[in-house]
Amino acid sequence: MVTNNSPNTFQEQLWRGDFGDAYINRNDPNVEAIAARTQCWAEILRVVAGAPPRSILEVGANIGLNLRALSGLCPAALYAVEPNETARKILVDDSVVTGERALDGVASSIALPDGAVDFAFTSGVLIHIHPDDLLASCREIHRVSGRYIGCVEYFSDRPVEIPYREQREALFKRDFGAFYLENFPDLEVAGYGFFWKRISGLDNLTWWVFEKRG
Repeated sequence: MVTNNSPNTFQEQLWRGDFGDAYINRNDPNVEAIAARTQCWAEILRVVAGAPPRSILEVGANIGLNLRALSGLCPAALYAVEPNETARKILVDDSVVTGERALDGVASSIALPDGAVDFAFTSGVLIHIHPDDLLASCREIHRVSGRYIGCVEYFSDRPVEIPYREQREALFKRDFGAFYLENFPDLEVAGYGFFWKRISGLDNLTWWVFEKRG
């Protein structure tokens, strides 16, 4: 596992510590959980079927429920960025990613070169980044992506903070798709959609896939 520096922001400290460990305990990689994500990712990957990614990075992978689903859908090399040490150990021990592809870090600091992967994405991660740090985080995701950027997050028409597990400054909703387009003029929308909790078995989530022009 590739390790990075010590916690910087309040949010990073949360996810590196007991708060992050508790999240792991709530997310068992059981058959039903993987199946639900497999169905969702099959829909997302149809957007890039014409030029499928050969490498995929999840930023904020936790124990890799999304990556486990992706491994059954495509042959891409999988990478993970994750600040929580326990989660990274599970990623490697369960052979979700190899040790050298389990990177200690956060969205604003990714230890990969420019354009290192074909597809970089977050799923339920941008919502946990403070608005003051959001642009720097999206810039890093944009930097390491060679072609596609994926975003699967809670949606709100206007930026809003809501309490999360009795913790303040831990969950922020907004229109993340608009945020990407407003800040990165080289992106175009390849596809977008909505996963309805009643059907998907996940939370109500909006997703986007962007492609870099040129």
